[in-house]
Amino acid sequence: MSIQKGQQAPDFSLFNTEKQKVTLSEQKGKNVVILFFPLAFTGVCTAELCNVRDNIAVYNNSNATVFGVSVDSLFVLDKFRTEQNLNFALLSDFNKEAAAAYGVLYDTFPAFEMQGVSKRAAFVVDKEGVIQYAEICPTPGDLPDFAAIQATLAQLG
Repeated sequence: MSIQKGQQAPDFSLFNTEKQKVTLSEQKGKNVVILFFPLAFTGVCTAELCNVRDNIAVYNNSNATVFGVSVDSLFVLDKFRTEQNLNFALLSDFNKEAAAAYGVLYDTFPAFEMQGVSKRAAFVVDKEGVIQYAEICPTPGDLPDFAAIQATLAQLG
């Protein structure tokens, strides 16, 4: 079952590309945008994360921390982050625990019959750890509604 608006955000601890553990519950006091994406170095994922990179001021001005999360290893994510000049953290959900907790794990990814790939999804978690926006994209080719994410952040202040 996927996470809905108004629910407490499931906690997770994942490693970032600097090999540091990041725990969601330690972000209290900040708004958090969690962007699950299927795989680094793919066209739609690159477009999605570069959109966030190019608009990072919107997120920073909303006292929001952005985390991109995929099942790729932290080493793959580090190379992806460097090559795309991403200015926010990428977290490795290699063990697929966060994607499972948020209900965004494909049984079988539509392309190439890969198992254990996360769906493209976006969540906004408020300063108290409550989900204020939840979107699971219908297909891997769809992008999250960035305008709705940003409107949610504007309301949270």
